Amino acid sequence: MAAAHFVSKLSAFEPVLQCDRRTGSGPHHPSPPKSFKSSLLGARVLLRLSTLRPHNVSKICPLAATVSLALPTAKPERVSSEKFPRWSSKAIKSFAMGELEARKLKYPTTGTEALLMGLLVDGTSLASKFLRANGFTLFKVRDEILKLLGKADMFFFSPEHPPLTDDAQRALDWAVDQKIKSGEGGEITTVHLLLGIWSEVESPGHKILSNLGFDDEKANELQSLISKRGFTED
Repeated sequence: MAAAHFVSKLSAFEPVLQCDRRTGSGPHHPSPPKSFKSSLLGARVLLRLSTLRPHNVSKICPLAATVSLALPTAKPERVSSEKFPRWSSKAIKSFAMGELEARKLKYPTTGTEALLMGLLVDGTSLASKFLRANGFTLFKVRDEILKLLGKADMFFFSPEHPPLTDDAQRALDWAVDQKIKSGEGGEITTVHLLLGIWSEVESPGHKILSNLGFDDEKANELQSLISKRGFTED
């Protein structure tokens, strides 16, 4: 549904450029590409359009687009930097699923506990496989959350994108910091996100991980894994 929303937003963008009728090529002018911003599953989406298909023109102009996705950060200046590492598609999906799980529990915010649920919902990521191999399941985590935080008001309706708690935001930024410190290329993965949750020792996510058997030894095992040269999510 979120993807359909994004497509509808894009179709509503009215181009006002003209094509060359003889060649079908796009316009030639010094002005920079148009930019279109939207929200897709809680992630930042930036679509740069350089040539479009205008109305009432028989020829089709080629479309050149670049999509940049980034999860929320307390350091927005990083997003505009070319050196800012990208989040993997699995990490972005896990974040989106975490928001959804927070809404299912009718919580007003997305905390580290919701991010942990999001990791488990997507069973294909490395972090999810590691957690499941160590006895973690979505049902166990949800039960621990209800024990720790309690049930929400049944008549409360969560916002479409429940805002991040402070500890959840710090967990995301920790993951980014660790990737930058490594000096390695590649993407920020679900393993980085899981270790970011573990780094917030007073957060619900850390407490739930600890209650279900996650410890520093397992964290070090994962840290060694992502420290290997050429490590990728897949």
